Amino acid sequence: MLLSRWFDLSVAFSPDAGRFLPQERGKVETRASREPWRMGYTRLPQRVGIPMAVRILLVDDHPIVRQGLRTLLEGRSGWAVVGEASDGIEALDKVDTLQPDVVVLDVTMPRMNGLEACRLIQQKKQKTSELEVLFVTQHDSPQMMREALDAGARGYVVKSNAARDLLEAVEAVSQHRVFTTLARSPQASC
Repeated sequence: MLLSRWFDLSVAFSPDAGRFLPQERGKVETRASREPWRMGYTRLPQRVGIPMAVRILLVDDHPIVRQGLRTLLEGRSGWAVVGEASDGIEALDKVDTLQPDVVVLDVTMPRMNGLEACRLIQQKKQKTSELEVLFVTQHDSPQMMREALDAGARGYVVKSNAARDLLEAVEAVSQHRVFTTLARSPQASC
């Protein structure tokens, strides 16, 4: 009897528990059971040995720019664009509610510009030390780049080079490394 019971069970790995659990043969594992964030969790569960997804908030006053950035970023496995904002005030609210790992921020926006939003995000960063800011902007200026970094940003990319540099910049910033590049510079600094 014990032997036949053994054959009726198969062993399945449970990534959430990090150990092997018995599972009935023929039981169908649903997508929601494999991807707990689809069940309404606000953060992905911590898994031993498996890196967490990079959660990204896009902030730009132009919807077409946000759509283009989203398209570039969502093509990367393990990254999730968790929200969008059209100005700095909306971005601050969404940083609190969505808890992103990386905020991709424009400099020039209505109501609150990106530099001021970055400073305020850095004040909130005391609570969420993992949060980083990456500026993606039209300003191809070393002075503006210095201002962004002084405000607490970890990266700076010019929009005209976003298709070339954005993925590498988000990767670097999500790992708490500096990434800066201007349109006129052929090399990025990491």
